[in-house]
Amino acid sequence: MAKTIKNDKLARRQRTKRRIRRNVIGTDAKPRVSVFRSTKHIYAQVISDESQKTIFGVSTLDKDFSSRLANLGDNREEGRTAESKKSVNAAKVVGMMIAERMEKEGIKEAVYDRNGFRYQGRIKALADGMRVAGFKI
Repeated sequence: MAKTIKNDKLARRQRTKRRIRRNVIGTDAKPRVSVFRSTKHIYAQVISDESQKTIFGVSTLDKDFSSRLANLGDNREEGRTAESKKSVNAAKVVGMMIAERMEKEGIKEAVYDRNGFRYQGRIKALADGMRVAGFKI
């Protein structure tokens, strides 16, 4: 029974994803920021659908991610030495990293593709991190 519930959740997310992708299209001037959330990490890619290329990607697996997360410092729980890579703060740092990288590439604004996930928690924090870094989505 658990297998059908899992398949139903996946099928629901895939339907939502297709519905979103009908309206969200990335161009060379205004690319699409696609987000994927796993149980341990969060990934974001900047994609140009016009030229059918992934421009670059950022995730919690990047080399300089841990140092940036440690420098964020606010909203840490008492007694924890290292921030989790699956936290809301981690998603916010990934959002800031992707905004900085887009600025280096000369991209001024983008469209946000939440990839079928609900706009809450880590998905929202990534978008907020991009906005905090001064990027328009």
